[in-house]
Amino acid sequence: MTSTESTIQEAAQPQADAAQSTHLEAELSFAEMLEQHEQEEPPQARFSPGQRVTARIVAITGETVFVSTGAKVDGIVDRQELEVDGELPYKVDDVVDLYVVSVSPQEVKLSKIIRGAGGIAALEEAKDAGLPVEGKVTADIKGGFAVDIMKRRAFCPASQMDLRPVEDVSLYVGQSFPFLITRIESSGRNIVVSRRALLEQEQNQNRDAVLATMQVGQVCEGRVTRLAPFGAFVELAPYVEGLIHLSELSWTRVAQADEAVSVGDLVRAKILAIDTTDKGTRISLSTRQVTEDPWYAVAERLHEGDAVEGKVVRIAPFGAFVEVLPGVEGLIHLSELSYERRIMKADEVVTAGERVTVKVKEVSAEKRRLSLSLRDVSGNPWETVAPSFVPGTEATGTLEKRAPFGLFITLAPGVTGLLPNSAQGPAKAQLAKVGVGEAVAVRVTEIDLQNRKITLAPAGVEVAESAAVEREWKNHAPKPASTGIGALGLALQAAKVAKTGKKK
Repeated sequence: MTSTESTIQEAAQPQADAAQSTHLEAELSFAEMLEQHEQEEPPQARFSPGQRVTARIVAITGETVFVSTGAKVDGIVDRQELEVDGELPYKVDDVVDLYVVSVSPQEVKLSKIIRGAGGIAALEEAKDAGLPVEGKVTADIKGGFAVDIMKRRAFCPASQMDLRPVEDVSLYVGQSFPFLITRIESSGRNIVVSRRALLEQEQNQNRDAVLATMQVGQVCEGRVTRLAPFGAFVELAPYVEGLIHLSELSWTRVAQADEAVSVGDLVRAKILAIDTTDKGTRISLSTRQVTEDPWYAVAERLHEGDAVEGKVVRIAPFGAFVEVLPGVEGLIHLSELSYERRIMKADEVVTAGERVTVKVKEVSAEKRRLSLSLRDVSGNPWETVAPSFVPGTEATGTLEKRAPFGLFITLAPGVTGLLPNSAQGPAKAQLAKVGVGEAVAVRVTEIDLQNRKITLAPAGVEVAESAAVEREWKNHAPKPASTGIGALGLALQAAKVAKTGKKK
């Protein structure tokens, strides 16, 4: 070998090695692909007759449309099945929804829908394969609808026409829909079909796909489809509904769903829960939680002493709740309803739905608590008592009620005085004849603004002993809690105080 030949051979060797390496890699790659191909599931394992699939068009010929189903074999569809008025409205790469007619190792035969004329054999094949058949609703008859399917008369029960109860039959008569054949009897003279079964299939497929993208806490959009006594149903995707409970419709308290939303409204809602049970999947939603909590702004908008207008939203045994801002309620306690008389039930003064003006007594945004007063709006009558009822003033009041220790006399709205038994004197017999609500002439003998007490006597009668009057007031006042030492202990203690001058 010459030096020149040796040089050429050395130069060619790397190229030969590279070619051999590429060939080996190709063989290895092919082997891997073959192994992968052999391990793929056969189409029979992936598809079954009647199954709905979404496929992409890969080729179109004069008679057949080829689609990719995701399996190792292509799906085929008769071109006429997809044509509309003799024209094919699809092109390569378009996506279509089809139904599996038959499956073999060589191909997957698909169909858009079975339509046109056909014999009993075609109907039986469609029934067994679970293929949808196009039908036209021709009439509303007893118990359901008459449907024309493949030039044959069929019956669709009313409960099988839609997912929800049929309310307006006129919406269906004259319309064409896909149906599933559920029963064929008497050589085709008795055919029963169901549109609901097909809708439920689509509903389940869509629900599974949509639910896979949903998670708790996610905010989504939907349209209100129907209202119920307990809330509103919202369609988040075709055949996928969620429920907004009344308590989650608004920060404002609502008694009925139509106070917050209407059918057809587009709303934003937060997913609170996704629960799957034997009866299906339930999605709980909230529209109020996609808006700001109104209590965040309470401290800025409401202050103690403010007079605000609100709506009485509910009555409770201990008072009335008033909504003063959207979603912000405060309580008027029974004791804050009136100065004029003791209130035992809030509905003696206010009613649910009534608009009232109240005064803010206490604000606690952290505790979400708001205390209100109705009686303070018109002013505390005891603040004007001093100049009107100084001791010695005579006035005419009305008997409010009788007590064992005296008479309660109303002198002005919200201002009541006590006429003790010990102060009645010669007028006692005459006062015994006075009925509740009747006028009584009295004279003010003592006033204690701090404790809101006015002591009275009959007009023209002098009070002989003020100590007796004080005893009557004490009888009216709440009794102090017992010390538990007993009468003997009190007597001993009193004796010791008298002796030592102080308690030890």
